[in-house]
Amino acid sequence: MLLAVAVENTRTLVGLIDEGTVKRHWWVGTDSRRTADEWAVLLEGLLTGESPVSGIAVCSAVPHVLHELRDVVARYYRDIPSVVVEPGVKTGLPVLVDNPREVGTDRISNALAAVHRFGAPCIVADFGTATTVDVVNPGGAFVGGAIAPGIESSVDALGVSAAQLRRVELVRPRSVVAKNTVEALQSGAIFGFAALVDGLITRIIADQGLDRSTVTVVATGALAPLVVPECAQIDYHEPFLTLHGLNEAFARNN
Repeated sequence: MLLAVAVENTRTLVGLIDEGTVKRHWWVGTDSRRTADEWAVLLEGLLTGESPVSGIAVCSAVPHVLHELRDVVARYYRDIPSVVVEPGVKTGLPVLVDNPREVGTDRISNALAAVHRFGAPCIVADFGTATTVDVVNPGGAFVGGAIAPGIESSVDALGVSAAQLRRVELVRPRSVVAKNTVEALQSGAIFGFAALVDGLITRIIADQGLDRSTVTVVATGALAPLVVPECAQIDYHEPFLTLHGLNEAFARNN
């Protein structure tokens, strides 16, 4: 059983994978103050009653958390094979950008899983703390993408910066044309980000000279269920895409 840990800025996805299938998963808050010992206690609690772990794979968009998780692996799981997705780790996915070390390892894991499951070319839209749209070209190489603010962070920023606006629950409103402020904010968040991602995908396909019929577009991320039903360009929703990428990276390195 592979223990896969994918750290985002606000949430961390923890999963147990057996023969390519995510058997269990948990979303926990990402806290950069959490120590290695606290992570160990948290993971031990989640894994209580589960099958023994035979491998560990980690990726992290938060450097301090990655440092603590390395310590967890070294001290609490030192006899178990592990891989941390980072520059220099074998993925089989060429990264053709100006500075490959700048690319978040969650984006690489997503792209790796998308290629493995759907083939190239493909586009991955990740609705998390940030909204990312990444591209794998027909040759199977990661060639970059676009990064926009996340849905939650955008709505929260409005609540802080605009005197007459406030934070609202992110749910689909009754109509695009809202009759009250709460639903107006929800409309802008849900339908607005659906239009943003659809627009980016359309522009990316044109920019790369791709035929839309040959491109698979995959959505993932904690907030994807809010937006995917409103997107015209999404072909598949894979909630555990990052975990599948970690599973593939572990297999290639062990």
